[in-house]
Amino acid sequence: MLEIEPDSYGETLAILKQQVREARFAVQRQANTGMLRLYWRIGDTILARQRVERWGTGVLTRLATDLRNEFPSMKGFSLANLAYMRRFAESWTEDAILQQPVGELPWSHIVSLLDKLDDPNLRDWYALRDLQHGWSRAVLTHQIATGLHDREGAAPSNFATALESADSELAQQITKDPYTLDFLAIDSDASERQLEDRLTARIMETLRELGRGFAFVGRQVHFDVEGDDYYVDLLFFHVQQLRYVVIELKTTKFDPRDAGQLGFYVALVDDRLRDETLHRPTMGMLLVADKNETVVRYALAGTAQPVAVSRYELSASDAAALPAEDTLTRIAADAVADPSEQALSDTT
Repeated sequence: MLEIEPDSYGETLAILKQQVREARFAVQRQANTGMLRLYWRIGDTILARQRVERWGTGVLTRLATDLRNEFPSMKGFSLANLAYMRRFAESWTEDAILQQPVGELPWSHIVSLLDKLDDPNLRDWYALRDLQHGWSRAVLTHQIATGLHDREGAAPSNFATALESADSELAQQITKDPYTLDFLAIDSDASERQLEDRLTARIMETLRELGRGFAFVGRQVHFDVEGDDYYVDLLFFHVQQLRYVVIELKTTKFDPRDAGQLGFYVALVDDRLRDETLHRPTMGMLLVADKNETVVRYALAGTAQPVAVSRYELSASDAAALPAEDTLTRIAADAVADPSEQALSDTT
C-alpha cells in the first residue's frame, strides 16, 4: 500500500540535512585542529632536540623514514613536511592553534604563509582574512604575491568629506589601489570573441579581486532624466555594507572630468535606486590605467559625491593590447551578466 507523504516531510528532511552538514563540518574542524596540534608538537620536539643535540638533515631524514614506516596509512611525514612542522612551532605557540585564525586553516595554507611571509604580523593578517573570506590556497598565494595588505583600503578618495565619519571608514575599506587585473591580459591580435571567452572564464577572479560582498546589479542601467538618456556601465551592490557601488573603467590616464562624470552617476543611482531607510550612501570607484596623485587629489576635492580613484595593473607585456574603453566595459558587463554567473555575488 502506498504511504502518503506527510505535509511536513520536506521541511523535516531539510532540517535533518542541515544537522548532518553541521555535524560533519564540526568533525572536520576538530580533526583539522587535532592534526595541527600534532604537527606543532612534532615540530616543537624537533626544535628541542636540535637545540640540545644539534640534529642535522641526516637525522631528520631518518626520522621521516621511521615515522612513515611506523604509520604507513598516515600522510605528512616527509622530510620537507617535518621541516615545515619545525617552522610552524617556531612561528606560533600551541595556544595560538586554539585561539587564533591560523588554527582553523588547512595545513597547506599554513605552509604558504610560512613560505611567502617572514613577518609574523603579516602572517596573522593574511591568516585572518583567509579565514574570513574562505580563500583557496591559490587565492591566498595570489593575495600575498600582489601585496593585498598594502592595497586594501588604499585608494585615494573624498570619503572623509563626502560621508559621515563612521561610514567613510567603512567605504574606504572596500577600495584597493591598485587593482590587479593581470588575468585580463590579451595578445595584440586577439579577437573580440577571444576576449569575451577569456573574461567569461575569469569572471570569478574579477569578482574576487573586487572583494568580498560585491553582487552584480546590472550593466548599462538606464536612467531617463527629463527626456535625456543616461546609462550606468557597471552597477554593483555591496551586500555587507548595504550600498550601491558604481564602477567606471577607463583605459586611459585619469582625467579630472572622469571624477565629475562618475559623481553624476553616483548622484543618479543614489536618488533613483537607494532606499534611505535601508541603504548607506552610494559610492563610486573609478579604475584607471594611470594617475597623477596630485591631480586626483584636486579633482576629488571638487567633487561632492563619494568617489575613489584606483589604478589597475595588467601584465607589462600585454598592457598595450587592451581594447578600447567602451569595448572592454561592454564585454566585462556581458560576461558578468551571463545568467550562469548570477549566483557569483560573493565568490570568496
